[in-house]
Amino acid sequence: MTMQYNDIVTLGVTGASGSGYFLRLLQSMVNANVKVYLILSEAAQIVLKTEVDENWPVDIVALNEFLITRFNSKQGQITALTSKDWFSPVASGSSAPKKMVVCPCSCGTLASISQGLSNNLIERAADVVFKERGQLIVMPRETPFSTLHLKNMLTLSELGATVMPLAPGFYHQPTTIEELQDFMVARVMDHLKIDHQASKRWCE
Repeated sequence: MTMQYNDIVTLGVTGASGSGYFLRLLQSMVNANVKVYLILSEAAQIVLKTEVDENWPVDIVALNEFLITRFNSKQGQITALTSKDWFSPVASGSSAPKKMVVCPCSCGTLASISQGLSNNLIERAADVVFKERGQLIVMPRETPFSTLHLKNMLTLSELGATVMPLAPGFYHQPTTIEELQDFMVARVMDHLKIDHQASKRWCE
């Protein structure tokens, strides 16, 4: 029997700071019964260990099994891919999801996507979303932005991507880091048009 999901999304994770954001986002997607293709870069693994002290398996088979327990997901709901898995569904326009989020997005990855370089699977998956006229959200975490960073963001915006810097608001009066992270998770889920309970809306 084929599992039915509410949506399918590719989630790319780079080595930029902000591991907590992608962890909360991935959990929110799982809770919303979304099928996720997860592409975790090697740098992202290092940052994950540094920022939240989590050691994820390097072996891709072990990682896929680990994710079921870590996020309480269904078997196959999260499919972890390596950065060189060129035969995966996300690498081809005939089978790739129409929605993709890069969270957090390093400015190096942002630059590569803006130029269509496709040096790894995150960049290739983003290139596929563009050519298939899908939805791409990039979430850079850097400060300050250089003129080059801003030019690359403008290029992506002109190509149809949504540039959503990881800059949470404070009007919901957060008291924890998780509430700040969930503010951004809610914004992403709203743009993907996926129902969620991640954070309160304005005036709620």
